[in-house]
Amino acid sequence: MRPDTPRLVGEALTLGYDRRTVAEDLTVAVPDGSFTVIIGPNACGKSTLLRALARLLRPARGTVLLDGADIHRRPARQVARTLGLLPQSAVAPDGLTVAELVSRGRYPHQGLLRQWSREDERVVERAMADTGVAELADRPVDELSGGQRQRVWIAMALAQQTPLLLLDEPTTYLDIAHQVEVLDLCARLHEEQGRTLVAVLHDLHQAARYATHLVAMRDGRVVAAGDPRDIVTTELVEDVFGLPCRIIEDPETGTPLVLPAVRRSSGDGEPAPTVAGGRC
Repeated sequence: MRPDTPRLVGEALTLGYDRRTVAEDLTVAVPDGSFTVIIGPNACGKSTLLRALARLLRPARGTVLLDGADIHRRPARQVARTLGLLPQSAVAPDGLTVAELVSRGRYPHQGLLRQWSREDERVVERAMADTGVAELADRPVDELSGGQRQRVWIAMALAQQTPLLLLDEPTTYLDIAHQVEVLDLCARLHEEQGRTLVAVLHDLHQAARYATHLVAMRDGRVVAAGDPRDIVTTELVEDVFGLPCRIIEDPETGTPLVLPAVRRSSGDGEPAPTVAGGRC
């Protein structure tokens, strides 16, 4: 692997399920140390791509490379020590406590010659502290709120101590306050711990606010990739989402803020979209 090659790369991927192809000749590289967010309309292949990058889906053609080697040719335990995953709608077994679930993140580090240790205990405690769930350690996971559960699952992923962390729609089913709470946590983990994060998000505004690297998809292909400030334009949003809009600077962060076009009457009883201005 060349020194400038990212640790996680998908090359010329054809992805699908049974006989249905979702993406063809799809290539994506995750910049090391980035908070990469994948966006796009429903059924464009976002989660399918993440599943392939996480070794959950074997490409029909092409290769996912982890540290320069085919991810499917590497031992599962070795991959799990490098790459953590928070899947969609993760569900814990009934009655499992927070501490027990977070402890499962240490399984890839266990073996015949290495059993549970004080170091494992320290890592689990740190993961719970970093995600703000330490005080919930003895609570059953199924009794927690949606935002609390997501933080516990992220704690479990942190306990794996992987430099790469993939999150598939981590804000699904959460209200806006808990969405921001989870994304703020992800941003802090990226900034303070230097982890490379890859997340699938539906909300374009949140993606532009939190991502350091944005991948925009449509119809199973990458339409644009780069810094949100460079690629989020009115043309891109209309091309990817079919949404006329205006883009202004977010007064809180300076990142692109998408304002959908206002629906106004056209005079014949039918509403017509109006877009004021272009990109600021």
